[in-house]
Amino acid sequence: MKPNKNIFKKITIAAAFGLLMISTSCVSDLEQEPRTGVTSTNVFNDFANYPSALAKVYGGFASGGQESNGGNSDINGIDGNFSQYTRLLYTMQTLPTDEAVIAWNDGTLQTIHKMSWDSSNEFIAGMYYRIYTEIAFCNEFLRNVTDEKLASNDITGDNLKEAKYMRAEARYLRALSYYYALDLFGNVPFVDESYLPGSTNPPQRITRADLFNYVESELLAVANDMRDARTSAYGRADKAAAWSLLARLYLNAPIYNGSNHNNDVITYCNKVIAAGYSLKPKYADLFLADNDKNNAETIFPIVFDGVHTQTSGGSTYMVHAAVGGTMPSESMFGINGGWGGLRTTKSYVALFTNSNDQRGNFYTSGQNLEINNLGEFTDGYAFIKYKNLTSTGQFGSDSAKNFCDADIPLFRLADIYLMYAEATLRGGNGSTATALQYINNIRTRAGYTTPLSSITLDFILDERGRELGWEMTRRTDLIRYGKFTTGSYLWPWKGGIKDGKSVEDFRNLYPIPAKDIVANPNLTQNSGY
Repeated sequence: MKPNKNIFKKITIAAAFGLLMISTSCVSDLEQEPRTGVTSTNVFNDFANYPSALAKVYGGFASGGQESNGGNSDINGIDGNFSQYTRLLYTMQTLPTDEAVIAWNDGTLQTIHKMSWDSSNEFIAGMYYRIYTEIAFCNEFLRNVTDEKLASNDITGDNLKEAKYMRAEARYLRALSYYYALDLFGNVPFVDESYLPGSTNPPQRITRADLFNYVESELLAVANDMRDARTSAYGRADKAAAWSLLARLYLNAPIYNGSNHNNDVITYCNKVIAAGYSLKPKYADLFLADNDKNNAETIFPIVFDGVHTQTSGGSTYMVHAAVGGTMPSESMFGINGGWGGLRTTKSYVALFTNSNDQRGNFYTSGQNLEINNLGEFTDGYAFIKYKNLTSTGQFGSDSAKNFCDADIPLFRLADIYLMYAEATLRGGNGSTATALQYINNIRTRAGYTTPLSSITLDFILDERGRELGWEMTRRTDLIRYGKFTTGSYLWPWKGGIKDGKSVEDFRNLYPIPAKDIVANPNLTQNSGY
């Protein structure tokens, strides 16, 4: 039996009070210095403090600061809501693709969809420093839970067993952040727990290929040390989370280091599938305020709560920013008003050729299919994904309807099915009949009544777009298929023109922030920037 998610969410907020604040950095640039919650020796003397310390590590993915709604930002010079992890990940992974445009003109935001960003882009810098802030949280936890320190603090018995599970989870969360660094930035600075706060030596640069090896080795190691799949408290990573990230890492290996790991993708997808996950019967319920309930599909979520984890990032951003125009914000979405930002493009709408597909849930009243003006919310269909309503139609827990309860899944079973099918079609040792069955299972849930008799790689890419829209995988998927920058696949305002155009291949990677290049002589800017 999984405990109520609010138990874990309350611990997340409590973490801020269990930690002492000092400044540490992956760079010398004081303006962008990550402010990590560094624990005193006294905190780890008492095992009662360990859940709060670990919750701070998890909380780095959900909250951008030490106080409610991004207050007391973890990163100097960056608003705690602006720099919330999943909000920035959405900006990096979804906004430059066919899946989304945004009406707002804050700073350099419009350069993301237009694919004209440069190394001074504050949104790219926000993602970069958020990743390294989370890595710093993980490192601080890990330097305090070594075997030697656990022994010196007299952590024994069941507490010792639990502390070792916590250690494995922190290593997983660090590997997850390094995965995003690998995927988004390529060749980056590297710091582990041996890199001490206040060090005067800037971090060394690690190549993309070597970082691939590091993430792989960490995940292989922690998969043996984490709790068995589906036995952890809700919101905590287990072996299946490690297997899922390994599958994603291996699927993209040709991009990361030129290697082929399709058989490994299938191996780790099979491990997840064998653990007993199942598709949630109703697709829309995956993205509602009570999506933690009766949900055997989600493998690892980032948890949010309208009362205990208040942020203008997370699902609060996903709901509010997608509502505007004539959309009924309260009755349809459970919020007190929309922010009039996010819509989608006609290229994405065109993926849904069957009107019965429950995943193609677009709001069209008062909205234009054509996007003549990126800054006009009514240009572009609105895409209905997350809501602050429960599966029974009740409002979320925040009575003011400001902050949302829906959790954001980073990995779920449908993605595993899709990865298995793709790796099989790319020559892996999976079963084509099994792959076809997995795809038909997904489509049956989406409302299709006639099963497919065959599938192709291009079909899988489109199906990933339909199934995983706005789930922060699209950029990576398009890169893997050679369609993100050059090639014939265009979407509105790609490259900064209405009908879209190809852009340079160097944009398959984001630049290292210019300030970090100046601050750290060990780094080299990515090609093209």
